Amino acid sequence: MRKSSMRWTFGLSPVLALVLGLGLASCSSTATNDTFDLAASARADGPMVRNRQLLVPEPTALKALDSDSILVRVSGTEIQYLSKAQWSDRLPRMVQSKLVEAFENSGKLGGVGKPGQGLAIDYQLVSDIRAFEIVSSGTRAANVEISVKILNDRNGTVKTQKSFSASEPVSGGENRAYVKALDRAFSRVSADIVDWTLRSL
Repeated sequence: MRKSSMRWTFGLSPVLALVLGLGLASCSSTATNDTFDLAASARADGPMVRNRQLLVPEPTALKALDSDSILVRVSGTEIQYLSKAQWSDRLPRMVQSKLVEAFENSGKLGGVGKPGQGLAIDYQLVSDIRAFEIVSSGTRAANVEISVKILNDRNGTVKTQKSFSASEPVSGGENRAYVKALDRAFSRVSADIVDWTLRSL
């Protein structure tokens, strides 16, 4: 994977014109960046498990995703970042916070929290962010993929594991349009994670 901050010139090809329209930049942030947050899922169809308490550690992620920059995949091996835009925190911390909030919104667990909050834990939700990106080639889309394991905190064994993914089309050419598509994809993934977890505990 090669990270780049190439200087584009006009009149080259339709593909480069599309990339230019996305407004790509290096991973550095400035005070003029638009700052975006994610919404927590409000849907939870799984059963009540009020006798279980769940710990949600911060997800792991490759360095390209472990920042406040919004990733754009230019090709299979090349990535850049959305210009003049950033997340409100590092992406893994945001995902962790929104997953905790989604479980809390469900009202179906005995307790859910982050490490250091003093909960008597039954299970951990161990996750890895594998994709959280805008794809600029072909039909523009927002792709989110998160792999999840339910870990028995009492004996350290993995109860079950699954990968969740969603893709949403991008409508519009502004930063907020790209982020809205990412937010929709994450909302679907987080709702599926909550439902699957409730059914698996």
